[in-house]
Amino acid sequence: MSDEYKSYSRHSDRIMEDARRVRDDNRGGGRHRREGSIGKGSKKLKWKHLKKKGIRMAMAVGAIWLAASVLGVILDGIGFEGVMAAGLATALGVYVFGKYPKMKVPQRPDLLKGDERQMVARTELWLEHQRDSLPRAAQPILQELGGRLDALGQQLAKVPAEHETARDIRKLVGETLPEMVDSYKKIPDHIRTEKRGNSSPAEQITQGLQKISNEIDSITRQLAQGSIDDLAITHRYLDYKYGEAIDGDQDSGVPLPDFDLDKSKAPG
Repeated sequence: MSDEYKSYSRHSDRIMEDARRVRDDNRGGGRHRREGSIGKGSKKLKWKHLKKKGIRMAMAVGAIWLAASVLGVILDGIGFEGVMAAGLATALGVYVFGKYPKMKVPQRPDLLKGDERQMVARTELWLEHQRDSLPRAAQPILQELGGRLDALGQQLAKVPAEHETARDIRKLVGETLPEMVDSYKKIPDHIRTEKRGNSSPAEQITQGLQKISNEIDSITRQLAQGSIDDLAITHRYLDYKYGEAIDGDQDSGVPLPDFDLDKSKAPG
């Protein structure tokens, strides 16, 4: 077998191996999908950070060209070299202020700061930065968890902070969830898939995340039950008051003026 053929064979094997790796990665959720925001709360925090960076970049660029303009007036022109220097300073300013400061990732003690909705947003952002350490099977659950945390945050707006339910939620989302993830991260990589009893640590963290996700969904439904009941009462009232006009062409329960009669009474 010639060296050229061997080289071609090794190159083909490498391509096939890369293709299998991409296939397996896509089956597990795909890297491009895992890198996105898992919830609206974390997405909002990222946009807020990007907005601040954009303002800093605009201010830096404006300051550079203002300084160049003032210098040009004083020196009666800055010449080609001055324009190039200002352009270079602009590019450098955009690069520096576009890259720095990096977005600060919340630490575990930070998760419980602020109100419940802020806690939910910080937890989503914190979870996004733990994804690379979690098993592939847990990636879809993180996306599900992000959506359920968003729904929970909306319901928490009407729950007093001192209420027992609010305290339980803070403990579940701000303490139990991150503690479980950190415990898994402390396990060496080569041990995470080893069976201990009926399951491996990788399976346990995946099942644990699913249980927390289900519990958050259950709490959200309980908090929303009052609104659901209010809507049902309103619907029954509307059905009782105006129900005949909703399903057919029957007259509405609200009396309307007879415009034809009004026209006949008008003076000719």
